[in-house]
Amino acid sequence: MAGQSTGVVEQELELNLVLSPERSVPVAARLSYGSHDPFAVYVTFHLDSGTPVTWVFARELLVEGTFRPCGQGDVRIWPTRSGRRSVLCMALSSPAGDALLEAPLPTVASWLERAHRLVPPGAELEAMDLDGSLAELLA
Repeated sequence: MAGQSTGVVEQELELNLVLSPERSVPVAARLSYGSHDPFAVYVTFHLDSGTPVTWVFARELLVEGTFRPCGQGDVRIWPTRSGRRSVLCMALSSPAGDALLEAPLPTVASWLERAHRLVPPGAELEAMDLDGSLAELLA
């Protein structure tokens, strides 16, 4: 796969920022996965501040989180139900504060399937252009 053109799988979606058990606010977000960085997923939040915020974490963490609670530290993910909807909870911690977000689980699962078609699990190293990256570093 080295040298192949870079593929990207993206999904716009609306998350809920949970402020309390009774209150949440919608947050526009974009999931992004690319064969140029095959171990990582990017979640970009479009906030009212006008400056998007992007979190990067392991694709494997997001996949596991669709089935069972996982993660520790800055990113924790687990599936649950909110009323009649299946949601994926993401608890994010940073020096700036903590956030609990809910994403529609079917949308995330569908996007992950597309990401797996781009780079199948276990084929991440094959997708990386290590020779090209090394050549750039030595140039």
